[in-house]
Amino acid sequence: RAATLLAGDGLLRLPEVLAVFPVGRSKWWDGVRAGRFPASVKLGARCTCWRAADIRELIEKSAKANRA
Repeated sequence: RAATLLAGDGLLRLPEVLAVFPVGRSKWWDGVRAGRFPASVKLGARCTCWRAADIRELIEKSAKANRA
């Protein structure tokens, strides 16, 4: 499922992001505000998404940091 979500250049909603990058909702939003996690894309007043490419890059950076 994670590979399918991250394949291509689509957009992911928050539950999809948290399914592949397991942190809590409040920790995610704290990280977005602090610049540790990718900025969101607003599609409407109540619709926030993230670019799949940005989430892939975040996962790769996190994996590299954990190996070091």
